[in-house]
Amino acid sequence: HRVIVSLAPADLKKEGANFDLPIALGYLAAYDAIAFAPEHRIFLGELALDGALRLIKGALPLAVAAKAAGIREVFLPAQNAKEAALVPGINVYPAPSLAAVIAHLAGTAPITPAERTKITSGALAHTIDFADIQGQIAAKRCLAIAAAGGHNVLMSGPPGAGKTILARASASLLPPLSPAEVFEVTAIHGVAGALAQDTILAARPFRSPHHTASYVSLVGGGAWPRPGEITLAHRGVLFLDEFPEFERRVIEALRQPLEDGLITVSRAKGTVQFPARMMLICAMNPCPCGNLGSQRKSCVCSQSQLFHYQRKISGPILDRIDLWVDVPEVPHEALAAAKAQTPSAAVRKNVLAARKRQQQRYRRTPFLTNSELDVRNINRHIALPQTLSDFLQRAASQLGLSARAYHRVLKVSRTIADMEGSEHITQEHISEALQYRPRSETI
Repeated sequence: HRVIVSLAPADLKKEGANFDLPIALGYLAAYDAIAFAPEHRIFLGELALDGALRLIKGALPLAVAAKAAGIREVFLPAQNAKEAALVPGINVYPAPSLAAVIAHLAGTAPITPAERTKITSGALAHTIDFADIQGQIAAKRCLAIAAAGGHNVLMSGPPGAGKTILARASASLLPPLSPAEVFEVTAIHGVAGALAQDTILAARPFRSPHHTASYVSLVGGGAWPRPGEITLAHRGVLFLDEFPEFERRVIEALRQPLEDGLITVSRAKGTVQFPARMMLICAMNPCPCGNLGSQRKSCVCSQSQLFHYQRKISGPILDRIDLWVDVPEVPHEALAAAKAQTPSAAVRKNVLAARKRQQQRYRRTPFLTNSELDVRNINRHIALPQTLSDFLQRAASQLGLSARAYHRVLKVSRTIADMEGSEHITQEHISEALQYRPRSETI
């Protein structure tokens, strides 16, 4: 005989195999094969041909929505139990198969509810330490400021100068995720299907897509919008090596997340907003051949090639990058000498202290770092005396800074002051922040 299953409302798109388990139970109940009270229960899971339950996407946000709807019991695949058990106030039943769910509902073999998952945060996994990198004092200082305030960085230098290794070493400076951030990041990766079974993402993500990656893979999208690399880097680091080589519309798509901490993906079937509060680290060569300004090799790029290459990064994107730093070639003598360098742990201690000051300052606001401040709160939390305000205005006028760049200098100055343990911003803090604005000849 033929069985028709109707999923209502009809105008809401249904996707994925999460409905396999409830459809099977509904069929069995309709034919009086089983009897149970469905109230305050939700069933989720993909069924294999042998009746086993398979891993699903987005178990954590589904559990959150279930709790909000008054659900008290959640049945889902055992591989998703740890993720869903992050939500307090509900019972999560890890089911290995359809038969196990039926036996539980019949009372013959009850499933033991999963223990409440304790939220613990961990440091971002890294294998490179600042102590492993010779020289590049200015770049290390710049990355430490970026980690302390959550600022965006662009490193420019010839090939082999150490831009990539510096970016990867910056992971060792970041503080661990807070419990709220663990919850948030785990939910995002679960929806994207980037979460391994029985896993909680307790470390800050570090995403490093190749410059040939498609627009949809970075920004997100598809027939039914899904998170891209920009969103998967939320609360972590998005590293874009060979920045000008990325597709132009990918670079321009960074405007919204760098400004608002979210990204909007619009498709014919709907519009979705994804969180995208990440720290952007970009790396680029000074010219297409990479030898502009090199003491060892001559640049072979024509003026038109150089102009076209540098103009791949538009003015609005330039304004949204807080810190620009040159990464010059390291002399061979310095590499051979291998002098002791400051380890990441020592720098990280200063970064954590600066973050703690920001958390205290913004404890009654939705902001976590200086970089997140909007215009209204900049004026409220970063007030300068008249003498410093005049100094910054003169410098901004001479450098031709836009209003956005002006405010970003203020936020970087506040972070530098936090790293120095200073309650107030000084002229030295502002002067250092101004040094990280791009020179006119590089843009």
